Amino acid sequence: MTVITNHMPTAELQALDAAHHMHPFSTQDDLAKQGARVITRADGVWIQDSEGNKIIDGMAGLWCVNVGYGRDRLADVAARQMKELPYYNTFFMTTHVPAIALSQKLAELAPGDLNHVFYAGSGSEANDTNIRMVRTYWAEKGKPSKKVIISRKNAYHGSSVGSASLGGMTGMHAQGGLPIADIHHIDQPNYWAEGGDQSPEEFGLERARQLEQAINDIGEDNVAAFIAEPVQGAGGVIVPPETYWPEIQRICDKYEILLIADEVICGFGRTGNWFGSETVGWRPDIMTIAKGLSSGYAPIGGSIVSDEVAEVIGGCEFNHGYTYSSHPVAAAVALENLNIMQEENIVGHVQNEVGPYLKEKWEALIDHPMVGEANIVGMMGSIALTPHKESRAAFAADAGTVGYMCRERCFANNLVMRHVGDRMIISPPLVMTKGEVDVLMERAVKSLDEGMAAAKDAGLWVPAS
Repeated sequence: MTVITNHMPTAELQALDAAHHMHPFSTQDDLAKQGARVITRADGVWIQDSEGNKIIDGMAGLWCVNVGYGRDRLADVAARQMKELPYYNTFFMTTHVPAIALSQKLAELAPGDLNHVFYAGSGSEANDTNIRMVRTYWAEKGKPSKKVIISRKNAYHGSSVGSASLGGMTGMHAQGGLPIADIHHIDQPNYWAEGGDQSPEEFGLERARQLEQAINDIGEDNVAAFIAEPVQGAGGVIVPPETYWPEIQRICDKYEILLIADEVICGFGRTGNWFGSETVGWRPDIMTIAKGLSSGYAPIGGSIVSDEVAEVIGGCEFNHGYTYSSHPVAAAVALENLNIMQEENIVGHVQNEVGPYLKEKWEALIDHPMVGEANIVGMMGSIALTPHKESRAAFAADAGTVGYMCRERCFANNLVMRHVGDRMIISPPLVMTKGEVDVLMERAVKSLDEGMAAAKDAGLWVPAS
């Protein structure tokens, strides 16, 4: 029997990892040479590696550990459910108590008439469900030509074939024959990088009206849905100008298309409300959920569906589902996670306490000589790195070169802060205290200082022409 403990030397763990473990979104050969950082424990907003370093987790794992690490209640619920009913499916006219209870809770929390849940194992799976669901919906309504789903460039909606096609990331589309048919992408509302000489207000309207132009070009009779994150997460925490979302809502109200809010990152308190749709004033027909649903303690995702969509889908046999749809252990953990959030008023903590404090500190980064933009909504923030603030210039080096250098300095300073191109982003656990915000910001500033110095030393402090 192979047994691996946390007490093996780091080099041995790294060698075993390199020999057998294929990492997501990684160049395996490069990672093998460098050696993966081995994480062994976690508590609250802190993680610890095999060398004993305590690291402040500015990304909540992967945008997901909303209630923080080390919650005994979630471990206890998982153990109890495993003993009582470790698994059963919800195919073939069966159900179980955790799925029933979690569905009721989600219907209570979700806005408007979003009262029905189709479960998946992840956000990627849930967005695959959405592709089939909206096309089935229109077919059942006698409009089978309505198949096209409109999304945005640089959007992230997952990495499966369907969900990666919905996303608009060119690097992902370059592998595996993506995107699939009947997915159309319009430009993202990234004012810093793409606003040109327009005002933010003008830019927001122009980008929103690309949706209307696309509907007219493709034909309303061919468009099934528009999907978007309230705030683009993996795309770089892109916060649209204030004019953007009202115009998107106007267009969606005018035309007969369904509106899908991808809440995988923005949901469950991340933006200061239960759902990002509430923060931006959007009324979706379907919401994609995952990540914060269980705070990452168990893999679970789903689609929260409106009464109208559920009624139409309910009238046919929807030939779709997953082995682990509404897995009882994952559902029980998710339900307890939501109970914790309510009992501790974690959404209120983000909205009224730590969120405003982090916003004040984060926006002050605009005074750093390498920061041209500092955006934050709730507990998700980004900064744009630039060698020339006034012109919003990109670096002459390949996109992401300087961002990667800054990320490496963050790792060296025991801070997890991610880079997307030459943007640095954070999404810490929602339970973070003001004192922990101070630690995060101190390490962030130190890393920016060191990253800027490294860029200058390497001759990269040059704006693109």
